[in-house]
Amino acid sequence: VYFHLKRRLFLTRCVYAKCLNMMVKWSVFVVLAILFGLVNGLSFVLEAGVKRCIKEEVHKDVLVVGEYEFSAVGGTPGQVTDILVSDSKGHTLFHNEDAVKGKFAFTTDNYEMFDVCFSTNGNQGEREATLSLKHGVEAKNYDEIAQTEKLKPMEMELRMLEDLAESIVNDFAYMRAREEQMRDTNESTNTRVLYFSLFSMCCLLLLAAWQIFYLRRFFQAKKLI
Repeated sequence: VYFHLKRRLFLTRCVYAKCLNMMVKWSVFVVLAILFGLVNGLSFVLEAGVKRCIKEEVHKDVLVVGEYEFSAVGGTPGQVTDILVSDSKGHTLFHNEDAVKGKFAFTTDNYEMFDVCFSTNGNQGEREATLSLKHGVEAKNYDEIAQTEKLKPMEMELRMLEDLAESIVNDFAYMRAREEQMRDTNESTNTRVLYFSLFSMCCLLLLAAWQIFYLRRFFQAKKLI
């Protein structure tokens, strides 16, 4: 009886541990979802005649959504602000020569580092620029998805968690691929260094043998040995 009670207690503890582990995992997913839902805005003052660029690194097949707004500082009229979004190859993704307020969106074809550049014409005056960038899960409009697919609030939350989990898995897969690539590069570099070291040792040995042979012939010619 004592053994049976002890076994039941052990099984109960195992079930409780598994449930606790699942709750912790779901809590982590919920916290990450909340963090991804937060929008990090960037606000700065753009001087006249100065160009400022912001770089953002995005993976392949990722939706990027940006929202911008410009307002005059000090009431300087007649200023025109130019916004240009381009990738690392110089391709223009978005361009607005007289930007005041608006949005832009695009999907990356490859792993890219894109630039968001601002510039204001004129010789005086300043404009305050506000930029908000969202990509991946946080860039999707889940309210619109829920209306289109007629999802319930719980189903929408599950869809959000599913997309978030898929994004995290893709990030880990990308990190693993980068790690494998770096490991292959390190192994290739070590192999080349090893071969170069062996070649250098062979050259030094040949040089030492040639010096010994040359000095021996020199001393024999001078009849010193």
